[in-house]
Amino acid sequence: MIMKHANFDYKTIPGWNMDADPKNEPTYPMKKYTGDDHNRSNYVRPPLQPVREEVLHSIERPNISAVFGTPNPPSGLSGIIRRQAFKFSESEYGHWLNLILADRINMIEGIIDDIRHGFFPNIFAERGMKADWKYNRKEVIRNVAVAAAITTALIIFLKRRKK
Repeated sequence: MIMKHANFDYKTIPGWNMDADPKNEPTYPMKKYTGDDHNRSNYVRPPLQPVREEVLHSIERPNISAVFGTPNPPSGLSGIIRRQAFKFSESEYGHWLNLILADRINMIEGIIDDIRHGFFPNIFAERGMKADWKYNRKEVIRNVAVAAAITTALIIFLKRRKK
């Protein structure tokens, strides 16, 4: 780690400030030099994208990004979980696990919404199960057997618990 000292000569560091001199452009001759490269900090920031719906952003950022996607705003149970996820830092499991859970719940909410509007999704086809059955039949049978075993065990457990 380099300590800042008043007497330290930074020019003794190999490569220090190598791109400060426009005559010593390291990308020459591949790059067409315009002279603007050394003025990149002297620009006027364009207007920010207007916020028309709720946009969730990381707690590491003090404000919303200059440009962001505008998909459906968070809603329902998945929206509540997403809002909770953004109370955690991006370096914590609480952030990412909640977002994964919210995605799964949002998928179920979408199916319920489709059915409510009179459209019955073909989940078998949408999940690619026809191709799985054709090319990976052994895995499909194994997954169905595991799901059946877990469901059976859960039903037996709940019935014994009632008695």
